[in-house]
Amino acid sequence: MQPISVDASPLVRLRARLARLGAPLCLGIDPHPDALPAGFPADAQGIERFARGIIEAASEHAVAVKINVAFFEAFGSSGIAALERVRSDLPADLFVILDAKRGDIGPTAERYAAALFGHLEADAVTLSPYLGEDAIEPFLAFPDRVVYVLARTSNPSAGSIQDVTVDGVSLHEHVARWVADRWPGGRVGLVVGATRPEELNRLRELVPGPGFLIPGIGAQGGELDAAVACCHGTDAPGVVSVSRAIANASSGDDWQEAAGAAAASLRTRMHELGATLDR
Repeated sequence: MQPISVDASPLVRLRARLARLGAPLCLGIDPHPDALPAGFPADAQGIERFARGIIEAASEHAVAVKINVAFFEAFGSSGIAALERVRSDLPADLFVILDAKRGDIGPTAERYAAALFGHLEADAVTLSPYLGEDAIEPFLAFPDRVVYVLARTSNPSAGSIQDVTVDGVSLHEHVARWVADRWPGGRVGLVVGATRPEELNRLRELVPGPGFLIPGIGAQGGELDAAVACCHGTDAPGVVSVSRAIANASSGDDWQEAAGAAAASLRTRMHELGATLDR
């Protein structure tokens, strides 16, 4: 296969890396200062060092990397500078998701988009649907970039809002249908957690087109087989994000080797599940 140019669209690069690796593993980078290896400073320098170490050890097994920007922003200017450096040094063929969960309208949304897609050059971002199209469209003004809209998230209390019934249908189903109907073609996907596999399967049946960004595997106890089965849409590929199960595979001196081994194991399991599901 010919190498994909870094100028290729994000979805083209994602498809190419999926074809090469055979598994939709997305490497989550959530460097909490309380979970760093021994001897790491609990500051911007420490989280940058840890993030770089996890990426170095595990990114070869992943089709995408999802960076939670909050863990960098919490340190102010030094953390943002660390985020800029980490992002700029990522392998060029990785699909880069900045997990920011933005949700605002008008000039504010435009500036959020300028920061995440313009300055930081993300391939994709996560967005809240609560303010409607006005919160999504400014991000789509950036050609070829991808957004993932929160639908059914993996946190324990998500159902208190996302499962509210509106006209006999749960709110998260309304969001999924709205996204699929309003923005077909693959550039707008959905965040759907793996912790409620019955809802994950139902949403995939309801909206076959969008790619899913699926968190909740590992520490949150989500079902890997359901995630692999449901992540890809007919319009765009999806990804299955794993953070702590890789980054915190070991708290000892072998933390980097353990992270690489955990990522390799997950890639193999995802590939086997995908091969089984394809038969």
